[in-house]
Amino acid sequence: MIIKKLIKSKPVANITFKLPSNIKATKAFVVGEFNNWDTTANPLRKTKGVWTTTLKLDTGKEYQFRYLVNDSEWHNDDAADDYVSNDFGSKNSVIKL
Repeated sequence: MIIKKLIKSKPVANITFKLPSNIKATKAFVVGEFNNWDTTANPLRKTKGVWTTTLKLDTGKEYQFRYLVNDSEWHNDDAADDYVSNDFGSKNSVIKL
């Protein structure tokens, strides 16, 4: 799930990424163009049984991303705005701001 909160006074938005509840995780990260696909830059934290993190992202752009779970499982977000093929034979989630 993705929650977008635009900041009217700035060209940025607070984006909350929530790992889908059907995914079993012991650790999780959101990885994408916004962090140069760094697999450790943006960990999700588990609070009340839900894995989440919030990032400030520039508006007027699109960002590809995926969730990395348990160091080896890649997942997309069911609430993504779009999906695009990647070089690994699967698809990346896309968020449009």
